[in-house]
Amino acid sequence: MQAKTLGELKATSYQSISVKDELRQNLIIQLQNKEAGFEGILGYDETVIPELQTAILARHNVLLLGLRGQAKTRIARLMVNLLDEYIPYIEGSEIFDDPLNPISWYGKNEIATKGDDTPIAWLHRSERYTEKLATPDVTVADLIGDVDPIKAANLKLTYNDERVIHFGLIPRAHRSIFVINELPDLQARIQVALFNMLQEKDIQIRGFKLRLPLDIQFVFTANPEDYTNRGSIVTPLKDRIESQILTHYPKTIEISRKITFQEAKLTNEQRLIEADGLVKDLVEQVAFEARKSEYIDQKSGVSARLTISAFENLISNAERRMLVNKEKSTFVRISDFSGIIPAVTGKIELVYEGELEGPAKVAHTLIGKAIKQMFAKYFPDPNRAKKTKTANPFAQITEWFTDGNTVDIDDNLTFENYKKELKKVPGLEELVKTFHPKLSENQTLLLMEFVLHGLSEFSQLNKNYLNGGFGFSDMFDSLFNADLDDEDEDFG
Repeated sequence: MQAKTLGELKATSYQSISVKDELRQNLIIQLQNKEAGFEGILGYDETVIPELQTAILARHNVLLLGLRGQAKTRIARLMVNLLDEYIPYIEGSEIFDDPLNPISWYGKNEIATKGDDTPIAWLHRSERYTEKLATPDVTVADLIGDVDPIKAANLKLTYNDERVIHFGLIPRAHRSIFVINELPDLQARIQVALFNMLQEKDIQIRGFKLRLPLDIQFVFTANPEDYTNRGSIVTPLKDRIESQILTHYPKTIEISRKITFQEAKLTNEQRLIEADGLVKDLVEQVAFEARKSEYIDQKSGVSARLTISAFENLISNAERRMLVNKEKSTFVRISDFSGIIPAVTGKIELVYEGELEGPAKVAHTLIGKAIKQMFAKYFPDPNRAKKTKTANPFAQITEWFTDGNTVDIDDNLTFENYKKELKKVPGLEELVKTFHPKLSENQTLLLMEFVLHGLSEFSQLNKNYLNGGFGFSDMFDSLFNADLDDEDEDFG
């Protein structure tokens, strides 16, 4: 049973410890029990998490430095799980004074007047987390506090009495974790105000120099300084943050896929839509291609939110087709990737060359590169197959297109029409079954479409972007027609 008064608390085994020691003690227990900790954070098991655990053991304030969409804020929020479930505080205290170690005028006065009868309340760890997004308009009053003239008038106090102070966010986070997101966006003079908080535990409000030994675990997040053009972390402040931990994007497709699947918000109906491993990998590959594209500002980064939004769009595009066609079920097709363009264009910062191309064109290019990269995992390289002396497995398909035949895959095609359009290409189904004999009908059709997209990326077929779909035709024929069109324009 929890103590209700200071006297009852003293009779228990409760000992007053700092929030940094509390985090350290609970982490030690977690490490000794080989418990995971930081649930839902994927891909950091050998990099970020061990470094963060080291910083906690060293009782350091932490700066998480990395590009957008690298789970910096989520990591900070999960640190709450390392706090004790409940801690006692003096009831009514604005800054949750420790009953055994009060620091505010209110806390000290309560104990001085009521002694062991001082009422005690209990604070859950979920309430011991404060987060502030740094913006240029944040003031010292917001973070640290200000003099409250109304309080002074009501209590008939002079301005040199500390009871007239209205505490800001940081003093109210006493005995808690305080997070400042995007630290470089904080004005330099506000960053300077944090110096004493980290070092001397002083807070200065107007004319007051108040000795408040605040007990806070600070966590800061920031993009690398060379990216953020709005400001930077002032050097003396950076010097006072003991541990700087670099975050990063997922290093493998497998980890990236797990993150996307964990974070994507799908309805129960959407989860019934079949999404093959190939399309899931393609979504991730688009992000990997974006992270090395010369059209995209790499200092800005390509957030993990791109793949999450893209996957949600992909499933929704297939669902829309199913609803329009009044079908009971469907599966994600390669043509559905036209539906992820809005998710991609909204998540990338283009450099000058990219702006010239246009965001939609860049998104199509990224999807094309992803298809080309993934093609090698499923089929032989079409360019090498063309040059080898053995039979070219793609020859029958390309020859059919050379004869002037075309294929149009609209993303609204019914299942039957989609199947019919793909099956009219001779040798296409046989090619897929040669390399992947044990697939379902849906998977076979998906790979048949994938082959057409792959051949176009290897310049064996021409791919036209139609409204809501793709058209495939012979490469030479399309080049010839393009030349004629150009000449028409020149002489027109």
